[in-house]
Amino acid sequence: MPPPMDSAPVPAAVAAVAAASRAFPSRRLSLRGRAPRLRLHLRLRLRLRLRLRLQGRIAGRLLLVAAAMAGGAGAVLAQGHGPVPVQAAGQRPPGATAAAPGPAPFRPALDAGMADRVIACTACHGREGRATQQGYFPRIAGKPAGYLYHQLLHFRDGRRSYPQMSYLLEHMTDGYLRDIAGYFAALELPYAPPPPPQAAPAALERGRRLVHEGDAARGIPACVQCHGAAMTGVQPAIPALVGLPRDYLNSQIGAWQTGQRRSHAPDCMAHVARQLTADDVSAVSAWLAAQPVPGTGKPAAQAPGPLPMPCGGVEASARGDAP
Repeated sequence: MPPPMDSAPVPAAVAAVAAASRAFPSRRLSLRGRAPRLRLHLRLRLRLRLRLRLQGRIAGRLLLVAAAMAGGAGAVLAQGHGPVPVQAAGQRPPGATAAAPGPAPFRPALDAGMADRVIACTACHGREGRATQQGYFPRIAGKPAGYLYHQLLHFRDGRRSYPQMSYLLEHMTDGYLRDIAGYFAALELPYAPPPPPQAAPAALERGRRLVHEGDAARGIPACVQCHGAAMTGVQPAIPALVGLPRDYLNSQIGAWQTGQRRSHAPDCMAHVARQLTADDVSAVSAWLAAQPVPGTGKPAAQAPGPLPMPCGGVEASARGDAP
């Protein structure tokens, strides 16, 4: 009886591979020719992963240093609310429960101490969180507090994928993330003008129709049904669509489509994004990125009507849940 495959002598296995290679010389040459490119690809992937990890650690250390300078080493102080401890990964603060009885109020914490503690955030999101449409990173100043808070939770807990953000937030408590969200949400800063349109007129018109009218035949609701008639978002949990870079809009819709970005079930944005074609995504992002932000850009107090479908993220924010 022949021995099991995993117990075959190594020399015999090597000889079998060599014989197969001699029998198919063209295949062997093909693999040999691809080997340098494969090694280069693997080296580049490893270099990118190491670079992202290093950037995340540097950002995290900057934030901890800023917190220590503002609130004293060993504790992160939330102004007027006592110490907020740095929690270990995977732990919750003592006495925390899975679901709070009601939404806790956001604390604006508009003080110099809080501004010092979020210096690491401004490295990517711009001074005071007012990133413009000329780069990649989104503006966070003035966005709904509930939306910002839940995005911080999603980054920390793995529902959104971006290494720098994950490393930055992995040891922060729910309470401290809530304070960060409240701080940026309370900022009222002017928006920069949009860049010139980056698509042909036909594509821009296609994007405008999808944003304002949707496509009922394909089950795509209009963007304005959820994000507000002015597209500046809706309190407390729906973000603005205007004032964002086109590349960021493209990447986020793609992340919804592939599952790299997720929310509470039922995940309405994932459902909508998966109905969009590549041309739809390009048209919508081009049109939105070219629109000026109306007025002060503040989110609306409520949606213009009932949401077109159940949306778990909105419902969780209204309940004040912290997953």
